[in-house]
Parts: sequence; structure tokens; C-alpha cells
Amino acid sequence: MQDQSLYSEIGGHEAVDAVVSDFYDRVLADESVAHYFDDTDMAKQHAHQVQFISAVAGGPVEYDGEDMRDAHAHLGLTGDDFDAIANHLEVALRDNGVSESNRAAILDEVEALRAPILNQ
Repeated sequence: MQDQSLYSEIGGHEAVDAVVSDFYDRVLADESVAHYFDDTDMAKQHAHQVQFISAVAGGPVEYDGEDMRDAHAHLGLTGDDFDAIANHLEVALRDNGVSESNRAAILDEVEALRAPILNQ
């Protein structure tokens, strides 16, 4: 996890919430991955993702969602799916004014979860 300055630098809760809204707009518009969210309570998913991104960025939040492996085991995700989702996050971060170095720090944390999310 990063120190609190990354969370502060990107704009805190309000900025993370905006990034997550933009991120899910992009994901749900992408036919290659949107179907993974067909039976998902998106309000709950949004709240979990805000919590996750805040924790990854070193915010004053502890992520208390399911273990990544358990949460994704039933989905049968591929590397291409992971890449598509990560790309949508990168674009949402960029389009919401997160600097390149801060995007890289967040995406490095996400990349570290590739194996558990893909159940490898």
C-alpha cells in the first residue's frame, strides 16, 4: 500500500468516487467484459471499488471485501479480461486528472493482484 500522500494527491474520497463512476461507465459499455456484471448490485460494487482504490492509494480505509481469489473464482476471467478492466481503470484515472506517476503506482498495485484474480 502507498502512503497517505498518494490518496491525498489524487484528491481523496471525492476524486476516487469520480474515478470509480467513470471506470464502471467504461466497463459496462465494453461488451467484452460487461457481462461479468449482469447479476451484480452495482451500487454495492461501486462502494467496494471506492474502498479498494482508496486502500490501494493509501487512504484512511481498510478494504474489507472478499479475498480476491474467492471473489473472482466463479468468473473464469482470462488475461485479456484483466487487461481490459485494467485499461478502463487507467483511462478513468487519466481522464480524472490523476498524474502519470500516481496512475502507475495504483496500476502496479492492481497488477500485483493478477494471479489471484485470474485464480492462477
